[in-house]
Amino acid sequence: MFNSPLSASPYEVLGVLRSADDEELRRAYRLQLRRTHPDTGGDAAAFIQVQRAWELVGTPEARAAYDRDDGAQLQWAGRRATGRRDTRPRTRSHGAAGAWRRRRYLAMVAEWAGEVADPYAPAFVRSAPWELRRMLADALAEEDTAAMIDELGMGFTAWHDVATTADADDKLDHVVLSPTGLYGLTSEDFGRPVAFRGGEVIGEATPVADLLARIRSVSRAARVRFGGAVFVLPDDDLADPVVVLGSVKGLPVAAVRRSALRAVLRAGIPGAQIVGGNVLFDVRTRLESAIRFV
Repeated sequence: MFNSPLSASPYEVLGVLRSADDEELRRAYRLQLRRTHPDTGGDAAAFIQVQRAWELVGTPEARAAYDRDDGAQLQWAGRRATGRRDTRPRTRSHGAAGAWRRRRYLAMVAEWAGEVADPYAPAFVRSAPWELRRMLADALAEEDTAAMIDELGMGFTAWHDVATTADADDKLDHVVLSPTGLYGLTSEDFGRPVAFRGGEVIGEATPVADLLARIRSVSRAARVRFGGAVFVLPDDDLADPVVVLGSVKGLPVAAVRRSALRAVLRAGIPGAQIVGGNVLFDVRTRLESAIRFV
């Protein structure tokens, strides 16, 4: 909830300055609890966020730890460690998830601020314009999604940062081939809970039509048929593990919590075309021949 470059700090959620004393912090917490409590007409997601903010800075010990380590655990400078220790086979993966957005982020930093000692320092990131923070947030989201995909194991193949047009902005974040279907995925992070209307993710999300256009581009180039389109979102941003947004020209579209992604790809989205046997090997060969990276 607070580990995204786009998310507010606990102090911002509580509505106080970082320099506020303990009594100011306590009064602000009580005020925000009353304001956001669902029983008094408040927003449940905001109420949970207030509680989480208090957990992080509500005691002198917790506050000192947060102020000392704010952002250090984020490891924004590189791919996050998965903590994997077993030797089971991993997903066959191609491309570098998040790499294009990281390059764009560093170029935007140079244009905005010139030479910076540490462009991933939490204080610097939180002070940057929204466009820069969103670029980094989406790079991290892609890396986290790829880490989940890596754990799918044998029988799965993934491609990351897939080019669909001459414009790299139109890339498809992930293509995943599994026995339950062929899926096109986009990894998004808004730094706050999301809502839906008319089969769309409300906010700055990639429009469904754009995601489907990118999927169709890969489909035509490789002469394969996709079984579904997936928006992958941080767990804190999605109220339910899976939200089915509908079907567009026979292609199911769903929004999925990142922690639920492996289960969804293994079980399949309802209505997705199953890919198995010799067909799976043929589809993989076609994709390997046709896919290009940004």
